[in-house]
Amino acid sequence: MNVIRAANELKPGARKVCVAIGVFDGVHLGHQQVVRKTIADSRQHEAIPVVVTFDCHPNSVVAPERTPELIYPLSKKLRAIESLGIDTTLLIHFDVAFSQISAEDFIRGLKADFGNIHSICVGSNFTFGHKRQGNVALLQKLGQDLKFVVHGLSAVSLDGERVSSTRIRDAIRSGNLDDASQMLGRAYAVVGEVVEGDKVGRELGFPTANLKVFGLVLPPNGVYAAHADIGGQTHRAAVNIGQRPTLNSPSPQIHVEAHLLDYTGNVYGREMELTFVEKIRDEGKFSSADELKQQIAKDVETARNLF
Repeated sequence: MNVIRAANELKPGARKVCVAIGVFDGVHLGHQQVVRKTIADSRQHEAIPVVVTFDCHPNSVVAPERTPELIYPLSKKLRAIESLGIDTTLLIHFDVAFSQISAEDFIRGLKADFGNIHSICVGSNFTFGHKRQGNVALLQKLGQDLKFVVHGLSAVSLDGERVSSTRIRDAIRSGNLDDASQMLGRAYAVVGEVVEGDKVGRELGFPTANLKVFGLVLPPNGVYAAHADIGGQTHRAAVNIGQRPTLNSPSPQIHVEAHLLDYTGNVYGREMELTFVEKIRDEGKFSSADELKQQIAKDVETARNLF
């Protein structure tokens, strides 16, 4: 997928452009509806479909205290968008300066840079621009002036409730990963770069890949059987999510550590995607490192049997 950083990089020539705009955290069923409508529009009118999204959650700039934990890091979000059939995404750097741009100026700027916009597709509750003053009604007003069609699509419902990133985060936190997967339209996964840890697992005889997961919503603490995807290759894994209470750290933090079964390669600096199979047990504190080592061995054996 071609990721551009400025709208004037598109250079569509005489072709029309169909645009989907949103934060798209999780790229869930509702987001997919918006993107697929944009693709359908583009096929009907021989236009270029473009997704417009942001490199961070807007709240991280305009309201840091209300910044939600994200479902996906940016890399996974972009891959999910690409998987829907999008060839070009405009990735906007959301900073203080951008947050000051009015909703109208933002759309007029897109129009000037993209040229002939045929349609803009968003969710019906979409808000944008300085102080979130833009909405579907403003888009429709601008559409009349600038000659583009507006699609404000109603939310997708599942089990009688609206599918949203917030609802998916709640499902993940409570351990309802099947519900999260249904709303995402794909198996839920924790995705992060493998970073160097303190090598405690290696000292215990079970080396682990430590994922960088700061800012991501996570399932409940505990030990899980999971599939670990690295560069398109899948490995079986036993995964620990938690604060490692047995180690008595003075400043405990959440760790996501994956012990890959029957794999000894170097995965530092690579992105790993963990898809959960089943929870093995809750997080616990053990009386000694030896007791912890014995429990990890049992966990690994349980994971093997689950697979």
